[in-house]
Amino acid sequence: MSSAMVTTIPAQSPAVQPARSKRARRSRQQSEEVARYFLAKDGSSPSKPELGEEASSEGEALIKAFQSTSGTVYVLHAYKAEAEMQGGSPILVKKPLQK
Repeated sequence: MSSAMVTTIPAQSPAVQPARSKRARRSRQQSEEVARYFLAKDGSSPSKPELGEEASSEGEALIKAFQSTSGTVYVLHAYKAEAEMQGGSPILVKKPLQK
């Protein structure tokens, strides 16, 4: 079983976060990343990862990985590369794909 590093992120108080408009909140939600969770396929290795069964949530993936022989979970974020014009020059940006 492989070991993993756990990082704790301190919570910020609500007073520290700047106020955002409803428009900004809506556009941010539309472009949020969607994480997909997969167990490692039998015979998979960190140098050659192979995706096995998909789990519906991070919690389910962790439980199934703990019960499996490899104990490995892969998290997949999918993006589409697009060009946007800024000041007459094309800029490449990544747009999160929805499942």
